[in-house]
Amino acid sequence: MAEGITGWFAGRLPDGWFEGPPQVEVDRDEVLVVGTLTPPEADGDAVATAEAEAGRITRFREDTRQERIRIAREAEHRYGRKVAWGARAGGTRQVFATLSVPVMTRLRQPERQVLDTLVDSGVARSRSEALAWCVKLVGSNAEQWLGELREAMEAVQRVRDAGPQ
Repeated sequence: MAEGITGWFAGRLPDGWFEGPPQVEVDRDEVLVVGTLTPPEADGDAVATAEAEAGRITRFREDTRQERIRIAREAEHRYGRKVAWGARAGGTRQVFATLSVPVMTRLRQPERQVLDTLVDSGVARSRSEALAWCVKLVGSNAEQWLGELREAMEAVQRVRDAGPQ
């Protein structure tokens, strides 16, 4: 399904919006489309360059708002997922309005104590924020392992798809 969504966006987006095809990330709830913009030519230091890149992204966001909304509505109707957008210019990446999906979990006391320690130390404002922080930490430290797991899941899906209907 993700391959179909990626292809649809590649064909649906106006020519000239991005340098090359956009990066499309899909989960159960959302499609995130991030395209690479031509970086601005900025003379100066790293701060000036970062500001120029942020300005380029802001201009893209404002100039394409109505068309992005129209495309997102089509995709939401077609694929049953919300669409979020983002852009990259040089070393700057911004995502515009992405979903924050509630997830219910049951934790025993040792796990709750981990979250409470993060809250009490000021790392997080709430247990919910502490849990999100833990997920980000695991994701960043286990990226290779998670990538291999995703590849294995895709291989299993290809085998299922090739089987009898």
